[in-house]
Amino acid sequence: MPGPKPDPVPQDLRLPTRVDTVVIGGGIIGVTTALELAERGQRVALCEKGEIGAEQSSRNWGWVRISRRDPREIPLMIEAIRAWEGMEARTGGRTGYRQTGILFTAQDDRTHAQYERWSRNLAPHQIECRMVSGAELDRLLPGHRMRMRGALYTPLDGRAEPQWAAPTIARAARAAGAHVLTQCAVRSLDIEAGRVAGVITERGRIACDSVVLAGGAWSRLFAGNAGIYLPQLKVLNTVMRTTPVEGGPEASAWAQGFALRRRADGGYTVASGTENMVDLVPDSFRLARAFWPAFRAEWRSLRFRLSRRWAEEAAEARRWTPDEVTPFEVTRILDPAPSQRVLRSSWAAARRAFPVLEGAEVAQSWAGLIDVTPDAIPVISPVEAVPGLFIGTGFSGHGFGIGPGAGRLLADLVTGRAPVVDPADFRLSRFTDGSPIRSESGF
Repeated sequence: MPGPKPDPVPQDLRLPTRVDTVVIGGGIIGVTTALELAERGQRVALCEKGEIGAEQSSRNWGWVRISRRDPREIPLMIEAIRAWEGMEARTGGRTGYRQTGILFTAQDDRTHAQYERWSRNLAPHQIECRMVSGAELDRLLPGHRMRMRGALYTPLDGRAEPQWAAPTIARAARAAGAHVLTQCAVRSLDIEAGRVAGVITERGRIACDSVVLAGGAWSRLFAGNAGIYLPQLKVLNTVMRTTPVEGGPEASAWAQGFALRRRADGGYTVASGTENMVDLVPDSFRLARAFWPAFRAEWRSLRFRLSRRWAEEAAEARRWTPDEVTPFEVTRILDPAPSQRVLRSSWAAARRAFPVLEGAEVAQSWAGLIDVTPDAIPVISPVEAVPGLFIGTGFSGHGFGIGPGAGRLLADLVTGRAPVVDPADFRLSRFTDGSPIRSESGF
């Protein structure tokens, strides 16, 4: 069964000869960056090897959350929520964004105390985030049959529709003057006198002063061909959607064994709240030292396996010249098979928790590959070794919600404006300058 189909986006057939900035990647990070730059009067080319939003940006859960984030992401997420709130008016299109709250359930005292401690991260920002229980919890999660100590509740959290959002924003970027080029892989950077002078695409060269690499799971491969060290691996997440259901919760919920959120079509998106699959590939060993602390901290939620992805990535070209066909053209859209075991277990857990789901059917299932970094926070950064190159990647499963904030920060860096938040924690050089690499994520 193929993955979800994002809304179509008209493309520009003519390749521009020169722009100010080329954005590589048509996911949520790339399209929001392109929109920000185009609205600031920049000439922009948005280049996507496949279709807009066809990979993880349309395959995620659709959560827009500030709760249980790494505290270093909170200021940027505040900006992202502000952007989501005005996105439909700004773009004239649909995103499905609504603030409905998210609840993270706590089955025991230890987890309850951890969540309560985390909630203090939002107190300096005057954002409501608190533990709920009893009748209030039952009201927020009508019909649930879970036994729990309580739940962390953040009313500001919400949801949007992944199949709508990136295409809507891309169309707005195009209306603002950006060139939107799909089925147009960027093969390499064009470097002159040590800095970016353009890109070489499969259709030809585009001259530019700046390039933003927002390639999601593909970013490490592109960066590596340019001689840039970018520690990033892929994690597979399995998701399903149901037929419409009456009487279920409006708020999204995370619990042991499953997570769910109401969809605009009346069904639910359901996934495992506690399990992700990690395919062992050559990069797993190349980057073992960088990722060891993360693997050790998250081993309970990771399932390692040896699959055909080892052979696929081992055979993948890691170096190429601008006149050669690249891996980006060989695989236009990553469409991995979902884990049937995870589908069965998460669906069973969701139905036990919410009997109202017994009347629903699984309408579709899919998987996506999440781009992760050793500390589980993104790279949003200029590349010091290559003036004119900027990277926005490694969002570690948190990218959809924070996307509009990340796009604004990237645009600030490209144009030299005062950054909307301090970008120091997101710098690429943290992986090579001796900084301690730590994950503070609560998810």
